[in-house]
Amino acid sequence: MTSAQTGPRLARRAAGFTPSAVRDVWELSLQPGMISLAGGNPDLSLMDLDWMAEAAAEAIATRAGSTLQYGSGPGEAALREAIPEVMAAEGILAAPESIQVTSGSQMGLDLIVKLLCDPGDTVVAEGPTYVGALGVFGGAGVQVRHVAMDHDGMVPEDLERLLEELAAASRLPRFVYTVPNFHNPTGITLATARRRAVVEVCRRFGVPIVEDNPYGLLSFTEATRPSLHGLDPDNVLYLGSFSKILSPGLRVGWVCAPPWLRRELQLAAESTTISASGLSQALATAFVRQTPWRESVAAVAARYAERADALCRALEDSLPEGASFSRPAFSRPEGGFFSWVTLPEHWRANELLEAALERNVVFIQGASFFTDGQGAHQLRLAFCSVPPDGLREGVRRLAGAMEQYAAELAADPA
Repeated sequence: MTSAQTGPRLARRAAGFTPSAVRDVWELSLQPGMISLAGGNPDLSLMDLDWMAEAAAEAIATRAGSTLQYGSGPGEAALREAIPEVMAAEGILAAPESIQVTSGSQMGLDLIVKLLCDPGDTVVAEGPTYVGALGVFGGAGVQVRHVAMDHDGMVPEDLERLLEELAAASRLPRFVYTVPNFHNPTGITLATARRRAVVEVCRRFGVPIVEDNPYGLLSFTEATRPSLHGLDPDNVLYLGSFSKILSPGLRVGWVCAPPWLRRELQLAAESTTISASGLSQALATAFVRQTPWRESVAAVAARYAERADALCRALEDSLPEGASFSRPAFSRPEGGFFSWVTLPEHWRANELLEAALERNVVFIQGASFFTDGQGAHQLRLAFCSVPPDGLREGVRRLAGAMEQYAAELAADPA
């Protein structure tokens, strides 16, 4: 008999679902006067969404039978034809039959893990990596091994050494997970030469790659880099999303999958949600077909670029000299939502956060993006949701917290 208080025994995998670091500070970020440098939310006020209500009404009025009904397992045909156009804006070739529509790219990653991983298997990811991916891996009972990053992204030589080590132990990873464009959490972009090297290393070891690309269209420069999928479409599973360029609330993402996974991916998606929201798919399709979406996304990216510049200039001006930062102490992103700050090695970001909260500014601790204890002296700053003046004030508050923390360490070095 089970206790009314304890309930029935949970499955072992339940212990793998841990709180998200971003969700942990969500309520704090909503407090009056708080400047949040924590959440990676797109600023919907920057986007032209006036067309959406009319498009939703038109879809319901004229196509209610499909829009509000259960839909196609792989996704509605119109959206599967439109998505390759979105990918083509980054120079990525894809066919509609390769697209599996999902309720956000997070669902796509979850499906891939379900199909490729058994509990106890290993995957490889950059260190640090997207905290939502760590949640998926942990819930599936999958072990994560990190490969080092520097200012040019994942280090191919370190990846090769890690795969050699795992191969020798007969534990080759089920896949390598990477966010190559404007990486979450660091903002770093994988250099072109390294993209080719990473693809070659994984091909040689027979290890698939999962390329997660939610930020690729939010570039601050005109530089173009090949997608990993484009370099090896038979071995790279590509995750895309409308969350950062249209709306996260619609929950529309996709997997661009090689032929060997498409049937199983569709069956897994159907068993999870039956079908993605028809109304959300209709709005995503209208975004591509009926709006000047390329121009709109470019205009929003330009506003994010202004915010990134404001954050980085404020960090340059405000980081306390007494903190002994190396220069640069932070990443200067070329797109996306984030910058990554490295504190002196003896500092602890969780302790700094306490001082920051006293000054009404919040960030995400770097250790949240690792599984092996790294990142204790690092932190992620998000600039996407805060206007430039707010970012400058947020950094001013953060610098004050750093000065306080440095003084406390000097007074009590133990």
